[in-house]
Amino acid sequence: MEKKKEIRPEKPVKKKFSFNNRNFIVFAFFLLLSFIFWYLNSLGKDLDTSIRYPVRYTNMPKDKGVAEDLPSRVYLHLSGPGYSILRMKVTGNNTPLTIDFAKVSYRPTRNRGSADYYILTSGLIQNLNSQIKSECRITSIKPDTLFFSFK
Repeated sequence: MEKKKEIRPEKPVKKKFSFNNRNFIVFAFFLLLSFIFWYLNSLGKDLDTSIRYPVRYTNMPKDKGVAEDLPSRVYLHLSGPGYSILRMKVTGNNTPLTIDFAKVSYRPTRNRGSADYYILTSGLIQNLNSQIKSECRITSIKPDTLFFSFK
């Protein structure tokens, strides 16, 4: 009697994942290239974003000193081409915007003491837009009100 040989199917050899795999390198290269093209395309469109920007105050009343510190940075909500916004985010924070106390109208608060004042930042937008040398325009500023008091 002949003994039948059992035929077992061969187990498939599993390929181990390797970063040296040529297909992976080609895939990663084109994935990176497509990301770069997508990013450049998105920068060409108009974008809305927020950026934290330094502020400097000038021409404070000489007879009065500011007791509470005014913020040294404000959030500017910008609208404009992506390239201009990227340029402002990278290099624009070097030159602070100037708020001139001689040109802004600060008002006393009603419910606090007589030495407490405030400035509405919505009235500063036109002046600050002329100070930023960019194609972007400021749509709003946060905080919307700057509170301070004189000594």
